[in-house]
Amino acid sequence: MSPESEADHPAETALPGTLPEALFAELVAFRRDLHMHPELGNQEFRTTAAIKARLEKAGLRPRVLPSGTGLVCDIGREPGDDTGIGEDAGDGDGARDMLALRADIDALPIPDTKSESPYRSTVPDRAHACGHDVHTTVVLGAGLVLAALHREGLLPRPVRLVFQPAEEVLPGGAAEAIKAGVLSGVSRIIAVHCDPRVDAGMIGLRQGAITSACDRLEVSLDGPGGHSARPHLTTDLVTAAARVVTDVPALVGRRIDTRAGLAVTWGRIESGHAPNVIPQHAELAGTVRCLDINAWRHAPDIVVAAIDEVANLHKAKSEINYVRGVPPVVNEPVVTELLREAMTARRGPASVEGTEQSLGGEDFSWYLEHVPGAMARLGVRTPGERTLRDLHQGDFDADESAIRVGVELFTAAALLHPAH
Repeated sequence: MSPESEADHPAETALPGTLPEALFAELVAFRRDLHMHPELGNQEFRTTAAIKARLEKAGLRPRVLPSGTGLVCDIGREPGDDTGIGEDAGDGDGARDMLALRADIDALPIPDTKSESPYRSTVPDRAHACGHDVHTTVVLGAGLVLAALHREGLLPRPVRLVFQPAEEVLPGGAAEAIKAGVLSGVSRIIAVHCDPRVDAGMIGLRQGAITSACDRLEVSLDGPGGHSARPHLTTDLVTAAARVVTDVPALVGRRIDTRAGLAVTWGRIESGHAPNVIPQHAELAGTVRCLDINAWRHAPDIVVAAIDEVANLHKAKSEINYVRGVPPVVNEPVVTELLREAMTARRGPASVEGTEQSLGGEDFSWYLEHVPGAMARLGVRTPGERTLRDLHQGDFDADESAIRVGVELFTAAALLHPAH
């Protein structure tokens, strides 16, 4: 992708904090380096070191999280201020005046299929196919611009940069980051997520739920097997597993308001090795997704009861591992409007479009259980491109002009952030 595929947009207001061309070029190079060296959740040691080194070069004092990957960095707090960052720091009880900018830094365990790209992944079966390298670069760039503004006395309130590991690992690295105290002193938190359906130069916003809850489901079925000539003397586990796959989603759909969007989807089913042997064991795995946060809280009881009911009907013993994932990201109205105001200040009202609630999950939602916040969809599609692309695919890439847009958005939000 071209480092800058669109004309520069003049600021709509007199807000300071424009992104210098030299820094933009550096950020593009930084993003490409991350893209070439993707690391999985809780293994992001190189990524963490690269972020830390660049922040320290700017005179900042980043702190690596207790897990050893990920870090936080405050801008505008005087030396000696109690930051609350540390093992089991929780939310802290100090004054909450900071706006937090959050990025996730991990990659996915899939191959990079961009064969013509000069910055394709150099690590086999690892790729930044969800745009976390862009998220990281945007927060880093915003931090560098805001640090320069602070030195000039132009930053009205302190800002915290949060570079979080393991977003792709259920239930998400956000929970551990919160436990380590990254929300201590934070009044609001914002983030972006790359969206290949939105043009670079634009953001998508939505008040209320913008993502869905996502849990993982693992089921084992057991029973006496036997010869396929005498299924009446066995527990027919293949049939039992098939009925769980087909009947459970239907049962769940009838036991909760359909507007909640609670859906069970199976991704794996395994049983047996021979065509004339009824097996003794079957395994199923899938996901549970839900649009409504209140329905999500009741989902485990509803789904587990439906599985047990179908399994018992077929005389199969069931063992269910319901892994809580993440609740929906629910954008708080005031913070959503802060993002709208910030983007409008930089690029005008036409740069903001509405967006739909996604069925994807995002562990940014855990922060919103503690403080108000909002996530924007950051457009990464080159304007005029007709190829339909999606996240979590090996050919995913981003128009790098989106880096400039994200930095502009975050810096404006920090400058416009009101006192709590």
